[in-house]
Amino acid sequence: MSHPDETARRERDPATPDAPLASDKTRRSEVLRTFFTLGLTSFGGPIAHLGYFHDELVRRRGWLSDKAYAELVALCQFLPGPASSQVGFALGMVRGGGVMGGLLAWIGFTLPSALALLVLALVAGSLEGPLASGVIHGLKLVAVAVVAQAIWGMARKLCPDLRRTCLALLAMLGLALAQSAWTQVGVIAMGAVLGSLLCRDDKAASVRQQAQAAGLSLPVSPRLARYCLIAFFVLLIGLPLVASGSLVDIFYRAGALVFGGGHVVLPLLEASTVETGHIATDTFLTGYGAAQAVPGPLFTFAAWLGAGMAQVDGGSALLGAVIALLSIFLPGILLLIGVAPLWGRLRARAGARAALAGANAAVVGVLGMALYDPLWTTSVLSRMDMVIALAAFIALTRFSLAPWKLVLRMVILGALRGVI
Repeated sequence: MSHPDETARRERDPATPDAPLASDKTRRSEVLRTFFTLGLTSFGGPIAHLGYFHDELVRRRGWLSDKAYAELVALCQFLPGPASSQVGFALGMVRGGGVMGGLLAWIGFTLPSALALLVLALVAGSLEGPLASGVIHGLKLVAVAVVAQAIWGMARKLCPDLRRTCLALLAMLGLALAQSAWTQVGVIAMGAVLGSLLCRDDKAASVRQQAQAAGLSLPVSPRLARYCLIAFFVLLIGLPLVASGSLVDIFYRAGALVFGGGHVVLPLLEASTVETGHIATDTFLTGYGAAQAVPGPLFTFAAWLGAGMAQVDGGSALLGAVIALLSIFLPGILLLIGVAPLWGRLRARAGARAALAGANAAVVGVLGMALYDPLWTTSVLSRMDMVIALAAFIALTRFSLAPWKLVLRMVILGALRGVI
């Protein structure tokens, strides 16, 4: 016979203690509906997404506590991959009772922007003439301003002292000497190694106390976590050996090695797609600019690239978009599931935190070099372009203009420049 307290626990929803416990099917349906709505309305990039999640799912719906949410955000920022999508996946796991809930959250949040970029990729090839050229150039200037804003914000947060500033500059120097996808991986790894030596502090005890107080608990079994970690490393090492240069290899590697948020995927993907001849520079930058105009995760830029690369090779644009999307998001999800049971111990280790600080500083350098090449060198072609890009940057940083609103203004301006 069940203990009365246990019976009462089963009859209540842990997220809202005064409400009856919903069935798994009902809760998972709620997860899909809620995240699909967020996927339609969450403009503004990863930081804004985290704010939307907190307001809707923590404050209004009470899916978990403020402390647990803060610890969840810290976990996802610690890992490679798209932090906001990983947070969304984890919230889906909490509410939906496991990995299925996480998958439904990811589908709901990702689908709107992925479909929008796929449709844009399909019609982009038919757009010709001065009007279309002006619009495309406007989108490229948007990309310059958005990446410059990302670097500005990341540098202030991730390079607050001389040591980490030097690590960022050293990463830029490495990329200036040898620009390739593997060089980018190498300088980030270098940042982690040097960071573990140079960026240690004495806050480990405080972090351990915060982690224990947060009480974050994800429904992941140790066995599933082990399998996911094994799968992550097998794919990371094995794909370049058996399927080098394929869509799966290119996008899985990009998703596995991105620290610092969605914008950092730009240089990794540019090196793996543009420099290898899979897609034209103009197409790449146009898609990146268009990705700023849609809600949801920036990683859905992969849908644009996958569709375009498949069309170049004579394949199905839809299949290419699906493969690219699944491949770029998969490593972050595997890592999240794999590390979740170990998070409390890992987060409290000073060496791990110092390595992360160094890797993040190197990421600032990687993104800084990407701002110059390919963004600046292929987008800012005149003095007027420089003035427009600077004005867009000021609008984002000084006046907090939403990126999608900036896109609309730049598209109109680009169209006018094209026809005048």
